[in-house]
Amino acid sequence: MNALLTGIVPPLVTPLTDRDTLDVAGFERLIERLILGGVGGLFVLGTTGEGPSLSYRLRREVVSVACRVAKGRVPVLVGITDTAFVESVELAKHSAEVGADALVAAPPYYLPEGQPELIEYIRHLLPELPLPFFLYNMPSLTKVSFEVETVRALMDDPKVHGIKDSSGNMTYFHRLCGLARGREVWSILMGPEELLLDAVLAGGHGGVNGGANVFPELYVALHGAAVAGDLVRARALHAMVMEVSTRLYQVGRHSSAIIKGIKCALSIEGVCDDFMAEPFHRFRDEERGRVEGVLPELKEQISALVS
Repeated sequence: MNALLTGIVPPLVTPLTDRDTLDVAGFERLIERLILGGVGGLFVLGTTGEGPSLSYRLRREVVSVACRVAKGRVPVLVGITDTAFVESVELAKHSAEVGADALVAAPPYYLPEGQPELIEYIRHLLPELPLPFFLYNMPSLTKVSFEVETVRALMDDPKVHGIKDSSGNMTYFHRLCGLARGREVWSILMGPEELLLDAVLAGGHGGVNGGANVFPELYVALHGAAVAGDLVRARALHAMVMEVSTRLYQVGRHSSAIIKGIKCALSIEGVCDDFMAEPFHRFRDEERGRVEGVLPELKEQISALVS
């Protein structure tokens, strides 16, 4: 992780067969599918991976399996976000022991902290971490944002290698790009895939995009076209990303629908189980039938674009 992290780093779903059992074979198939699709890294135990909903034992297993299967072919990033400082550190140590490459954490998400407290928290955390670290800005779920001045205060620490921004605020993202300009190893990655094209054109380095679990080639192609300045191709690929967002993520009615849609599609494709961590439930028959209806058309359209 001494190089700039770029490209598509999918936030992997965590395939489950019940509340506390990893679908190991499905997870292995998913990882191989993503690496074959040309991704630049793997991010486990993030929001899409339902990380905070998993037991500590299961989180460690997820990291171990991911590192074993990746075999150093792409970097493995591990989400260590937690309300308990000690548990974040323990998972970080385990991640280093099994071969992970970097760590990622959002602000602790129960009692909201002020920005001075957040800076102090990260400065206490960094000396305990055995791997490079990425900030994770996810204010919709954590209630607290890494404000621009907070990022400025933390980015000079040599352990901090970048930020994943899932705020959806492009003004904020542009300001992050301004902070990082001229730095050799400081990556800015976009979370919402609907903003991936805008993010790369603004100076971002890639995306942590959930849809890449299902269609890795689409997001890799969009990133590549944007970096190359091929705006005609990039816009066509972006339009396809918007189709995925509209037709797959809006099948369900709740905020969990994105993860449910991704897991459902992977299940239909025969990649892995679609069991959801509590308190959520996989799509029922009606929603699954709708995904089965749209998936072949999406696959055909994407294949025509990226071939």
